[in-house]
Amino acid sequence: MNPKFLLYSLFLLISGQLYAQQKVALSNQRIQIEWTESAKGWEISNLSIRNGEFWQALEHTSGEYMLLYADEKPGDEPQEEFLTTTGKPFPGEEYKYIISTWKERTSPVNMNTAGEELRFYPDKAEKLNDSSIRFTKTTDRGKITSVWTLASGNSTDIFIRQEMKSTLKGYYSLASPTLLTIPESELQWATVPGYFHGKKLEENIPLSYAYGNGVPARPIVFSENTASTLSPMITSAKGFTIAVIPDPGLDRDPWEADENTHSKWQIGLSHMNRNAQLSPSIYYPVLGEVNSEMKPGDTMNYGFRVSIDTVDWFAMLNHAVYDVYDFEAGLNLRKNKQSLSNRVEEMHDYLMDPETSLWRTEEFDGKEIGAQSYLGGVVGSDKDAMKNADYGAMWMLAKSTKNQQINQQILPYALNFKLKQQQTTDGFFKGAAIGQYYLYKSKKFVEEWGQMVEPIGLMYYIMLDVGNILLFEPDNAELQQRLRYGADLLVDWQKADGSWVAAYERDESEIFQEVKDFRPTFYGLLVAYKLLGDQKYLDAAVKGANWFIANGVENGSFLGVCGDVRYMPDFATGQSAQAFLDLYDLTQDEAYKDAAIATAKIYTTHVYTHPIPTQTVKSVNGKSLQDWEIAQAGLSFEHGGAIGSANGHGPILLASHAGMFIRMYELTGEQIFADMARSAAIGRDAFVNKETSVASYYWKVMDAGSGPFPHHAWWQIGWITDYLMAEVEVRSNQNIVFPRGFITPKVGPHQSYGFAPGKVFGESADLRILTKGLTVSNPSLEHIVAESEDGKTLHIILLNQYYQQQEGTIMLDLKEAGIASDVKSIQVLDANGKSIKKLEKEGKWNVAIEGFGMSVLKIELQ
Repeated sequence: MNPKFLLYSLFLLISGQLYAQQKVALSNQRIQIEWTESAKGWEISNLSIRNGEFWQALEHTSGEYMLLYADEKPGDEPQEEFLTTTGKPFPGEEYKYIISTWKERTSPVNMNTAGEELRFYPDKAEKLNDSSIRFTKTTDRGKITSVWTLASGNSTDIFIRQEMKSTLKGYYSLASPTLLTIPESELQWATVPGYFHGKKLEENIPLSYAYGNGVPARPIVFSENTASTLSPMITSAKGFTIAVIPDPGLDRDPWEADENTHSKWQIGLSHMNRNAQLSPSIYYPVLGEVNSEMKPGDTMNYGFRVSIDTVDWFAMLNHAVYDVYDFEAGLNLRKNKQSLSNRVEEMHDYLMDPETSLWRTEEFDGKEIGAQSYLGGVVGSDKDAMKNADYGAMWMLAKSTKNQQINQQILPYALNFKLKQQQTTDGFFKGAAIGQYYLYKSKKFVEEWGQMVEPIGLMYYIMLDVGNILLFEPDNAELQQRLRYGADLLVDWQKADGSWVAAYERDESEIFQEVKDFRPTFYGLLVAYKLLGDQKYLDAAVKGANWFIANGVENGSFLGVCGDVRYMPDFATGQSAQAFLDLYDLTQDEAYKDAAIATAKIYTTHVYTHPIPTQTVKSVNGKSLQDWEIAQAGLSFEHGGAIGSANGHGPILLASHAGMFIRMYELTGEQIFADMARSAAIGRDAFVNKETSVASYYWKVMDAGSGPFPHHAWWQIGWITDYLMAEVEVRSNQNIVFPRGFITPKVGPHQSYGFAPGKVFGESADLRILTKGLTVSNPSLEHIVAESEDGKTLHIILLNQYYQQQEGTIMLDLKEAGIASDVKSIQVLDANGKSIKKLEKEGKWNVAIEGFGMSVLKIELQ
């Protein structure tokens, strides 16, 4: 034999390359996967996906498994300190609400440094049938079995079920195997929904892990607690997205039977394997958490799927949301016990009573100012903070109800509050908001969490509030001047690149230099341009929007507006989508429409889509409710991620994004926008206080009501109106459209209405809110009332908020409603304004409306 061949064969044998080359494979019409036996074990040697007319072989395949073990429960104290990009300890001792959460989220288990790791490849492969292969590995910790199944046809999912039987007492966590890794140079997008989005690695952990500004450069194990959709995923520049999606039921149930179990941790999620290679991964159980402690002979198992397809991250998200977590089925369980429109009418009564709404007036600097008591956390407060919420809703309710009590006892004092909230003396801060809150004991305005001044605060509390009032009072010269003060200051503060700083100290120095103002601060200048007409304001708005798109949106980076949690990304992201959409409407520049859609898509990951709602009966504070009634699926969080409020409180009920999502559905045709809007809005009665019709803010408190936040009722009136108006517009094929005002501070993107007539099938009409005299028997039928400008025609617009046909009786007592007239004729119109049938005039009418459909009662008055 050739000595050179013998020598070469010996080299291959030593290097592990000379082997029997046994292979096993699975394939269907979309995926081909092959394993080859090597000296290491069974490795993935080929993974190909169907890409149009050809098979695309994916690179960097692996097949490696990993088991974590600890003989004792891992400690929960952080082992390292994390600094901001400016070198300061994060988050800072003054942020008392988030310090403990940050410590918990940076423990060794979260940082993926706990436990001994055992990496391996299976040592045995057995073809069970044409669609399944079983792999096994025996270690000194236990025996691991993994069954891979590939469904026939066009499925892009590889189903994997793993089981481990332990041989040692201790704590275990079994990671999903690594099918392939994606080099950093090929990273196009990565997300763990609820935590971060991005296209480049970020070494600074506070920036990436806490703020979600960049892809964490470490293999963090993220908790399902604030993971909105259980699907870590990575999109490769090679044209595919890979995701790992745990089986439903593996995730924690936030209310298992009769108590809050929101904080349980059963699944760990990551965008990396423990080797810090980009590869979506899950961990079950989580080391030291539920089900991880095992004795010799104990068995644990779990299932998940790896989905690989030639789609982007958003399409993959839809796959997880609909095909795995059955979001549509959860929505179809939702049914109102009280309509949203009835809640608006009831909250009107709540707000008219100063005792229930905690309305108060105080003397300040020569004027009587009015607001509601705010009993939440404010630096320097002695339970004496006052705050107003939705100025657009205030003025809308006054005009649409024609209630003089609002005009006489609320609006003048709320306006004085606003005027006193702005600095008008010369200097660096002329035109700025001097604080969100007024402390009546110490007689001063303050910010929520320190004595800073924020450009976004100027945009919110001066330009948006003043702008919304000016829509109703267009000739108010004083407000026009105040708006100009604010706009000029925002222009002065704008940097050469179009951005703004996050905040200033009172000594005019910049603070929070470790973060960028990835917020819709530019929107205030759009408001100023629309109301004052100066081109310089639009130019500055465009400049600010362009910077935000290039530096924020395109990188998946955003910033929030809640000072008490250090500006974690929040509902300002949803506001950004609406702000871009409004800028597009004004300029018709497609770049802003694209940015609006991209931002709205990212905001879908602020919405919980798990667990799947069921009809299981649970005990909630002594009441029997079905699981879907208290489900988190469909609700957005205030702020999620590593340290947001959702960690302890769960999502929120204030669904300001609902109207914007319906507009995005109308714009894009993406069903997920409509379904998420409706899931947040419909059938949430378990969180509505029965005495006041005000919904609780946080999921955690169920139906306790407004609690320390009585001003939230205004926000609720605002978002409900915006949502219903958006539904009317889309369902009527834009045959019924009312002009939208400006976004309101600060809980999301809902906008004001009622300041100008709309069009109802071509007829000019004003928005009316009838607080008495109109009843609808079926709470699944929402109603909006429009009155012609001459007062001779009423349109009662009815929306079916259930997926199947609903019937109901509409009763109208004109005298009780405050309308001095009688019915002349009435007919039912369809969504296009076509008459379906005529009705009798007696004031009581029966209607039937198809699922998520619309009908209109046109009432001619004498």
